[in-house]
This record gives sequence, C-alpha cells and structure tokens, in this order.
Amino acid sequence: MDRFDQYRLFAQVAEMGSFIKAAHALEVPRASVSAAIQQLEVALGVRLLHRTTRRVGLTPDGELLLDRVRALLTEVDDIDQLFQASQRQVSGRLIVDAPSRIARRLIAPALPGLLGRHPQLQLTVSSTDRSIDLVREGVDCVVRIGALQDSSLVVRSLGRIALINCASPGYLREHGEPRHPADLPGAHWVVGYASPRTGKAHPWESSAADGSPQQIEVPSRVLVNNAENYIACCLVGLGLIQVPRFDVQHLLNAGTLVEVMPEHRAAPMPVSLLYPHRRQRSRRLQVFLEWFEALMRPNLEE
Repeated sequence: MDRFDQYRLFAQVAEMGSFIKAAHALEVPRASVSAAIQQLEVALGVRLLHRTTRRVGLTPDGELLLDRVRALLTEVDDIDQLFQASQRQVSGRLIVDAPSRIARRLIAPALPGLLGRHPQLQLTVSSTDRSIDLVREGVDCVVRIGALQDSSLVVRSLGRIALINCASPGYLREHGEPRHPADLPGAHWVVGYASPRTGKAHPWESSAADGSPQQIEVPSRVLVNNAENYIACCLVGLGLIQVPRFDVQHLLNAGTLVEVMPEHRAAPMPVSLLYPHRRQRSRRLQVFLEWFEALMRPNLEE
C-alpha cells in the first residue's frame, strides 16, 4: 500500500473515530486499515492515534497531519475528475441523507435521469430527521427543512417551501370546515407532530392579519413523529395537518385531502443542503448539489 493510500485510510479513521467504520466506508478489510495506520506511524516516527476499546482519537501529531491530508485528498479528487473523458462525468460513491418524504416524493423518481447522465456515480440515500454527525457517519451531505442549529458545516440555502393546511373530506363532513384559526380551539382536532428534539407536539402555526406568525394550542388525539404517519392519520380523519404542498399534491388532485384556511398558512420553511468543509469541492458532490437545487426549485416560494 503506497503512502497516499495510507493517508486516505488515516483520514477516514480519524474522521469517523473508528477502524471498523472506516473499513466499511472504504470497503477494505479492517486488518488492512489497522496495518496501514501502523505502517504510517512507523514511517513518520510519530504516534497519530490514541486507541481505546471504545473510540479512536487523534494525538497532537495526528491533528497536524489530518489538516494537511484533508487538503491533499480534496486536490487529488479534483485532479481525478479533471482528466475524465467528459467534464460532466463523475464517478464514485456519494452518501446523502434526506427527510423520507423528500427522498420518496422527489429524489427517487428523478434518480434515473441523474444516474443516466452519470453512469459511474453510485448514490446511497438514507432518511432521517435526527441530527447526525456527517463526518463520523461518513455522510457527504444532508437535506434539511426548517431552522438549523449552529454547526461547523457549510450551509447552502435553497429557498423556502410553502406549508398548507389540510383535512380529509370525511373530517370536514363531521366537524365542518374552519375558515379562520380562531375557529380551531374547542371545535377541531389536529394530528400532533412530535419534535425530534423534545418529543413534544408542535403547536399549530398560522399568520395573523398583519402577516406576523402566531401559535395556537389545538388538541390532538394522536401524536406521531414522522411524515408518513402524519399524512396517514389525516387521511383517515383524525385531524388537520400542516404539510409542504409537494408532499400531498397528488392527494389534493385525487380529492382525498382538501386544503383549508389558505389565507392563514404557517410561515414557509427554509430548505438547506449541509456538507463538511473538506468535501465542498468534490466534483460528484457539486453535481448533486446543482441537480437537487434544480429539482427543488419548482416547489419553492418565489
């Protein structure tokens, strides 16, 4: 194994904090990873990693080397892509995390076009709304909807996505159609959506006459923590929901859901792509960012 390969393995282990995870991400035997790090430490004459039964950490020398190696790996990735037969051709694996409904409703149906243009690109799509450590989990970028917590990640803001109020026809026949948020307390139910951080239900949101946001406490009979169950409960008449239009447009078209109180929608939610600094120049990541931005554009507010 040459020195450059050793550097790549070292960076993967350092960033993921695990020999096993690094070996899995790079699809090499764990023993090869361990041997490569040992050979690198012998060649450089320094100890790069603290090894314990629970985690792997960097020594001061390891931190110094990692800073230099990150820049080197990014430059090599760029050079590899520069001399491909086509400037638009990319190769390798890209790992993306996105909310399940965006993955299902938007990303998956459009993937044949992306992979058709880039047949050497391999895409892994995971779905979770929880906060994840991109570097330690080996994820190249994440799609997030809503306000973001402070982090060291690069944030690429795409715009804002509109939320609409919906109910099923059966629910409206039983409870009547609300015309104003003031109609909700005491007369209507909502499907509760649990915050991934606190587990508590989000309050019902709407806009006041002057356009300012306001929150209303409306009772719920069921509390869910993912979009699939949220929409499913609304379809069977358990309450009102607030949801991105793209997520239920097919149901609106079919008449199985109905938009209500269109003048009193919740504030639109920001849509962002986040990725680590060291990958910001990756050619395959840049291709995905541009593709996804174009994919989201018709669903964003102007």
